[in-house]
Amino acid sequence: DGPVLICHLGMSGSFRVETAGSSEVPGSFHQERSKIAAHDHVVFDVTSRKGVRSSIIFNDPRRFGFMLFAEGAPDTHPMLAGLGIEPTGNALDGPLLASLLKDRRSPLKTALLDQRLIAGLGNIYVSEALWRAGLSPLREAGTIAGSAKKAKGQSERLAEAIRSVIADAIAAGGSSLRDYVQADGSLGYFQHSFAVYDREGEPCQKPGCRGHVERIVQSGRSTFYCRTCQR
Repeated sequence: DGPVLICHLGMSGSFRVETAGSSEVPGSFHQERSKIAAHDHVVFDVTSRKGVRSSIIFNDPRRFGFMLFAEGAPDTHPMLAGLGIEPTGNALDGPLLASLLKDRRSPLKTALLDQRLIAGLGNIYVSEALWRAGLSPLREAGTIAGSAKKAKGQSERLAEAIRSVIADAIAAGGSSLRDYVQADGSLGYFQHSFAVYDREGEPCQKPGCRGHVERIVQSGRSTFYCRTCQR
């Protein structure tokens, strides 16, 4: 019933837990974390029921993250109120995805990165989902929102691909490229399952496809796809 703490990690933020009497951080970091005190912006000192004292530390070298207290329902806060639907679970299905993309003339990948439509979809997972669905990142977003049987099949296929990519990434612990690690400092492993992201020039992994992964730039972001099987 009290204030809610909203935390955003930004690009390089992370939490670590240190137990009193030990200077070791559990897990192994993809990149060594800064020991400069200026990068430890928030420290929560807590004590367990057994009397064990620990510190929960928010570290953010690049300072793109933030923390703030919200009164009332957190989903009505200005930082959250404009966010779209979550990409996990069955709420994101073909008909809903089609309604979100209807009449949009922007490239499909660009539309999927719009956090006002779907919250939490990033550059990597959109590239992977489009590959799984066999859809080109360059096509107009609204082309999968029609009433024709083909468009309905495409929107269903893409919704399923988005859900499966996110589910697989969560199961693998995320994708450790530069700064991302889990709360205990351990790495994620989904990057080892990438089919197209950061695989420019490699053969497409889709069975029967003889194409190769290409890299293009859309809205300042790298896009990886196979033009042979993604239409």
